[in-house]
Amino acid sequence: MGEATGRVTVLGAGSWGTALAIHMARRGYDTKLWARSADHVEQMIADGCNRRYLPDASFPSRLKPTADLRAALADPELVICAIPSHGMRETIRQVAQLLGDGPAPTYLIAAKGIEVDTLANMHDVLHAELPPVHRDRVAVLGGPSFAAEVAAGLPTMVVVAAPDEGVRLAVQKMLSGAGVRAYVTDDVVGVELGGVLKNVIALAAGVGDGAGLGLNARAGLITRGLAEISRLAIKLGAHPATLAGLAGMGDLVLTCTGGLSRNRRVGIALGEGRALEDILKEMGMVAEGVKNTLSAHRLAEREGVDMPLVATMHAILYGGLAVTDAVDRLMGRALKAEREW
Repeated sequence: MGEATGRVTVLGAGSWGTALAIHMARRGYDTKLWARSADHVEQMIADGCNRRYLPDASFPSRLKPTADLRAALADPELVICAIPSHGMRETIRQVAQLLGDGPAPTYLIAAKGIEVDTLANMHDVLHAELPPVHRDRVAVLGGPSFAAEVAAGLPTMVVVAAPDEGVRLAVQKMLSGAGVRAYVTDDVVGVELGGVLKNVIALAAGVGDGAGLGLNARAGLITRGLAEISRLAIKLGAHPATLAGLAGMGDLVLTCTGGLSRNRRVGIALGEGRALEDILKEMGMVAEGVKNTLSAHRLAEREGVDMPLVATMHAILYGGLAVTDAVDRLMGRALKAEREW
């Protein structure tokens, strides 16, 4: 594919936002990477990289960090929303105020989360907060994609979901190249929930690894985790094929087994007996699975869907359940047939 042209804005300078900004600049787009902290931006400009999150990934010449949201939103074709899910609504409100009813860019949601209080997914958040003329131009990004590998240009396959065919095809074209191959679907619910719920299962897989439960346990947990994700997602309107694809099985396997997975690392430390507060403080990064567990548990209760792994992680994180007791609880459940959907 030839060099692309145009303007892209990435909101959020964590590891994933930074990786996507590097990728889009490498593709040829003039890319602005927005961060809230002016100090962080100054450091990135001085270092030519995001030393805090991706120190080994140098910025291409087309990537420009900024702390000025108005300047960042100066006529982009694509706005990539990589803000952590708990801060997405407030940031999008600011975006809406600045853009008003002017020409609408395309929005690509790169965060994976469900609001704890409202149980809204990120697509719903943008649809609620953006001006009416912008709401039909929102897509969601999913699939197995570690930030460090995307930043390094390693082969990565992702999926873009949007109700509007023109929107998803446009984003697919903009993303594809320089190591990334994008597929498309209209299943926004499936892609969003696959990306959210796999974080919870990755925590559980990490707990098992940290506690020394073995590879048999990990494989079983991933498989049964996919069954849980599918039950809830299909109940909410997702297509089963989506959960067997990149945003479901693909992202789940990567996050449950890959050494770069923050959620797995948190789980491992929990399984080794460390306190959650100490783990997160030491990491200095967001592990979405911790908040995702709370929202996933509430969503499963609201929908009346049986999700024993999610319930167990909720009890470990928020109810003080010991890992050994959690294993006994899961293995001692009533026997049943393996049937789904």
